[in-house]
Amino acid sequence: MGAVKTKRMPRAVREQQMLDAAVRIFGQRGYMAASMDEIAELAGVSKPLVYLYLNSKEDLFTACIRREAAALTEAVRAGVRPGLPADRQLWDGLRAFFAHTAEHPDGWSVLHLQARTHGEPFAAEVTAMRAEIVAFVTRLVAVAAREAHRDPDLPEHEVAGLAEALVGAAESLAAWANATPGTTARQAAATLMNFAWAGLGNLMRGQVWTPPAEPA
Repeated sequence: MGAVKTKRMPRAVREQQMLDAAVRIFGQRGYMAASMDEIAELAGVSKPLVYLYLNSKEDLFTACIRREAAALTEAVRAGVRPGLPADRQLWDGLRAFFAHTAEHPDGWSVLHLQARTHGEPFAAEVTAMRAEIVAFVTRLVAVAAREAHRDPDLPEHEVAGLAEALVGAAESLAAWANATPGTTARQAAATLMNFAWAGLGNLMRGQVWTPPAEPA
């Protein structure tokens, strides 16, 4: 392979160019199979320049995780309009989530598949992002449920468990939607709303399902 000629450009722009290439390679080939040579070639830079900017393959992968996690979290937050009913806020947040993961499938692969399967410190980066989204959904559900019950002391752990389950379902559904041609963000969000909101709606009306009594 011949030397790659690069044009002068600001460091921040060049670094984003490298991250774009790295996300694509990591997302499509996986962390272990991806090579720095491939990333450098796709970015249009020399491999030594990638190492100069981002130190190592591990540091490069971590930078990709952080960038993609921040972008996903921001997309969900920006998609939710305060002041709307809880179901509309959840709907808007889910549509933003599925739209972002569909538009950035390699980034979602890095977050949902690659980072989680290669242990620390990569998994910790995704766990921090996920915790932020779960906390966001928990606050949304808690406010709506407490207002519906007129009960400011609705157990936090109950609401947090619902948010955790909802986020987990969204993650799995996003992976399925990206692998299923023709599935739109709106369709994926509607599927999850139909699955989850009926149960949340019942909870907010005080119609809580209880398990049967254990046999004596």
